[in-house]
Amino acid sequence: MPILKSYGACLRESSFQFPRSHRIDNYKRRNVKWRSPQAAIIPDFHLPMRSFEVKNRTSAEDIKALRLITAIKTPYLPDGRFDLEAYDDLVNMQIENGAEGVIVGGTTGEGQLMSWDEHIMLIGHTVNCFGGSVKVIGNTGSNSTREAIHATEQGFAVGMHAALHINPYYGKTSLEGLVSHFNSVLPMGPTIIYNVPSRTGQDIPPHVVNTVAQSPNLAGIKECVGNDRIEQYTGNRIVVWSGNDDQCHDARWSHGATGVISVTSNLVPGLMHKLMFNGKNASLNAKLLPLIQWLFEEPNPIGLNTALAQLGVVRPVFRLPYVPLPLEKRVKFVELVNEIGRENFVGEKDVQVLDDDDFILVGRY
Repeated sequence: MPILKSYGACLRESSFQFPRSHRIDNYKRRNVKWRSPQAAIIPDFHLPMRSFEVKNRTSAEDIKALRLITAIKTPYLPDGRFDLEAYDDLVNMQIENGAEGVIVGGTTGEGQLMSWDEHIMLIGHTVNCFGGSVKVIGNTGSNSTREAIHATEQGFAVGMHAALHINPYYGKTSLEGLVSHFNSVLPMGPTIIYNVPSRTGQDIPPHVVNTVAQSPNLAGIKECVGNDRIEQYTGNRIVVWSGNDDQCHDARWSHGATGVISVTSNLVPGLMHKLMFNGKNASLNAKLLPLIQWLFEEPNPIGLNTALAQLGVVRPVFRLPYVPLPLEKRVKFVELVNEIGRENFVGEKDVQVLDDDDFILVGRY
């Protein structure tokens, strides 16, 4: 019994030894209003996965100075995977002929047919191999703001110099939604906004562009509405690239455009360089117009894919739903090459018509 009493006394003593001040402090802590980290209470503040290392970073001003940007083609192996050897040759030919930037995985590069893994890999590969010689602009836009944010974070993480962003297509949003969408990605780095209503079904009006232009990361606009719209922006000192090859000469020399983001330069980069750098040249522009018109008789990139295969610089492989141009149009391309001069086109092989059976159409890859 003495032992039990002693044990009980210990329990009683220990129960009275809990420090009252701790309990009071805990009570006070529970009732003090919690304050969140400051970043979390800034409206619409986004914390991208970005580095502030300045060694290889590009400013929006660097992008604004580019005059010839090629929307580069993505070539394929017979099983539908990327043909990186052919891709590297294409990019090298652009650099050798004066292109200052490339759009990777844009409409011309068939980003719409890529998984995001493929997309980011190709951006990273381009930066790794050519980032010191040409500005790499990754098409990381999407009609989903969440996807656009994620892809843009990844694109800048693998080293791209700027992002290309389209407005949300198909599931269109309001003008206020457009502003919010672009403001969600602009903080991450230099950005080009792409306006092509024929594909998205919605114009990006000047009001929206003027609003988001308050961001120092807006490098400029790729504008496909026409030269009157381009002049509206250049009058407000907003940088614009023509998105229409058939209008780019006049856009550059008569309407204030900085340059062009071009499809045709995949085929004749040297001539497109002259068109953007050497002053007004109506005769050269007229010489190129039949080729440009041929390229866009069917939705891009069908004409370009067919032409590059005929020139022998890529394998004649198409990811569906794209299919090659029919025989009569392939014959016409051979005539155009001969008129303009084979020496002005990429590659060294003779241009060929190719048979229908030469083309490989891939639906699963």
